[in-house]
Amino acid sequence: MEVEAEVVDRLRPRWSPATSPVTYTSGEVAALDRYRQKVEAVGPRAESYDLFLCHAWDDRKATATKLHNLLEAEDVSVWFSEKDILLGLPFMREIDKGLAKTRIGLVLITPAFLKRVESGGVSEKELSELLARDQLIPVAHGVTYDEIRAVSPLLGSRNGLSTDEDSLEDIAKKIAELVAL
Repeated sequence: MEVEAEVVDRLRPRWSPATSPVTYTSGEVAALDRYRQKVEAVGPRAESYDLFLCHAWDDRKATATKLHNLLEAEDVSVWFSEKDILLGLPFMREIDKGLAKTRIGLVLITPAFLKRVESGGVSEKELSELLARDQLIPVAHGVTYDEIRAVSPLLGSRNGLSTDEDSLEDIAKKIAELVAL
């Protein structure tokens, strides 16, 4: 009789697939259900991106958006604050999550970006993280590498791309080839 009671006490929790051979005791279901609720509240595992687009706030509606759109047209997945931070979410934490979900950083360096870096804004924090990981592609737009080195010698020492030599369209194609697996 004890064996029958043990068999009856085994069940399949709501989150277990019907095809799963795993069964749980009622005590296990009660203990694990609260963790499952937390998992469900978070949702599916976050996607990852090929690139994190680091840019100045001032450039978000023009050059940064254009570069983002060109990259996505080349099938590059780009984490871009303008589309990936939803209204009401904590800005810096969302940027932190974006940095964690990307393989490499792309830094759009403009005069506005250099001013933001000098003033210690969000761009400077993003740049610091990307420099620390040593995984960034600089793209100079409207600035020279000498001007970049004057503000950030580490960033200015990185080989990168420049709109003085290529159009944004050509730069997007080069980056797409670089990140393709």
